[in-house]
Amino acid sequence: MAATKLDIIEFLVKGNVSPILDVRSPGEFTHAHIPGAISFPLFTDEERKVVGTLYKQRSREAAIKSGLDYFGPKMRPMVEQAEQLTDHQHRNGQHRTVLVHCWRGGMRSGAIAWLLDLYGFKVYTLSGGYKRFRSWTLIQMEQDWPLQILGGHTGSGKTTTLKHLAELGEQAIDLEGLACHKGSAFGAMDMPPQPTQEMFENLLAVELSRKTPKLNAGHRIWIEDESQRIGSINLPNAFWSTLRRQKVLFLDIPFEARLQYLVETYGRWNKGEIAASITRIQKKLGGLEAKTALGLLIENDLKGCFRILLHYYDKLYRKSLMAREQAEQLVTFLEADISAHPDNARSLLNPTDHANEPRTAH
Repeated sequence: MAATKLDIIEFLVKGNVSPILDVRSPGEFTHAHIPGAISFPLFTDEERKVVGTLYKQRSREAAIKSGLDYFGPKMRPMVEQAEQLTDHQHRNGQHRTVLVHCWRGGMRSGAIAWLLDLYGFKVYTLSGGYKRFRSWTLIQMEQDWPLQILGGHTGSGKTTTLKHLAELGEQAIDLEGLACHKGSAFGAMDMPPQPTQEMFENLLAVELSRKTPKLNAGHRIWIEDESQRIGSINLPNAFWSTLRRQKVLFLDIPFEARLQYLVETYGRWNKGEIAASITRIQKKLGGLEAKTALGLLIENDLKGCFRILLHYYDKLYRKSLMAREQAEQLVTFLEADISAHPDNARSLLNPTDHANEPRTAH
């Protein structure tokens, strides 16, 4: 029985229960891929280059013959690898099932699908390949998602509060987690390398799509108020515009409490890395302030050092917050406690019970 072609939505749904095999080259996969997919390359990067060159300079037939030379010795190892990836299905008495895609749903995915189908796997392929997935991703960025924005100055524990909202049954997306960056000059510390821009967009699109069933029932998506740039990642313009139009529930936590939280949370960082981060923003921070902060760091006065930095980031965030159109109508301030993230999350679900009168962020 031949492989069955699926459109992107069906393909992603089935990918939740069966492995997605990305048969593009390792370099293509590393740059960006469908989240959760497994690299299962038909060709190495160099082999792909050779086949592609033959296709362009000689003929389709010459390229196919060269590809078969590479493919032949890999057939058995590929079947055995696919068996390992589907062992859980076999143990549960299920038919071994895989999903396969290449760049455009052409010869590479066709070759692997033929091999695995011949061996006895149930095989689904993605109509249009990864290129179709990318088109779908960009469409997701254009949607007018029902976002509920969680605001708060640096050190307000917004990411932790998002996690507690999820535990209370709310839908939440951690943009900083997807971007592997906490958003400030210090955001890369203790974080894995950032994904490529394309991979970040893929991750965000799939996260958004997973929320869709509940959105149909009137649910919202909680998301942290962010600048458009998170480290080396940019939020797509359309998604960023949607974010900026939504109402903000602002966790209003006193400066000293946030400062102490930052000292306790980040005081274990390597001083050399902290110094390097301060140096990166010294022009924006101001020469004197940067010099003072570095001096305090050398003297091991972390609280004094972080105080300067926190004032700087508070000023930046206030400016961004109030730059929203109709900011005074869009921003609701909630008094909160930095040591009580679960209570903060519960308060956000009934903001009118805890909100102050409309005012400007202090």
